[in-house]
Amino acid sequence: MSTAAVTTRTGAVLADLLPVARNRYAVDTALVLGGAALTGIAAQLSVPVPGSPVPVTGQTFAALLVGTALGARRGFLALAVYTLVGLVGMPWFSEGESGPGIVSLGYVLGMLLAATVVGSLARRGGDRSVVRTAGTMVLGSVIIYAVGVPYLAVAADLSPSAAVAAGLTPFLLGDALKAALAMGLLPAAWKLVGRGK
Repeated sequence: MSTAAVTTRTGAVLADLLPVARNRYAVDTALVLGGAALTGIAAQLSVPVPGSPVPVTGQTFAALLVGTALGARRGFLALAVYTLVGLVGMPWFSEGESGPGIVSLGYVLGMLLAATVVGSLARRGGDRSVVRTAGTMVLGSVIIYAVGVPYLAVAADLSPSAAVAAGLTPFLLGDALKAALAMGLLPAAWKLVGRGK
């Protein structure tokens, strides 16, 4: 497959623009493993939040960026690898945690779903302008919280309002900053390759 055929195809995501000499499977595997590793590394960028068992991390930003750049299928696979490897003991969830017993596991599961959704939106141009990227990132964040906060309530034995106070409210400003960063990065990447719309 030639690079020119990939770059002009509608419905492409940024990862589709990479030149592929012979083996698309090898490139896709490297992208999936790289996306999982990026998410694991970003999870270690962690700042504790007073009164919350959940820290602020770079993990959510990485998960949304991976989903958007790789597309729904590869984004899902990258976050599935990240999740499964963390569940079996790799200490690369936030703050070096691992295993199924962590109270923030709901956020990880939400990231798996969010990466898939934002990847699908990216295939439809959801990352090619500032406004569309903002909508894509906000939806991805809503999905993460829609899974993470109820899971936190159950896992940490919190009331719904306490779970919102501990697992949502302290993170809104940081998520707005992460969305703003994505709003600059993703459309700029498309303009750089000459395919922004």
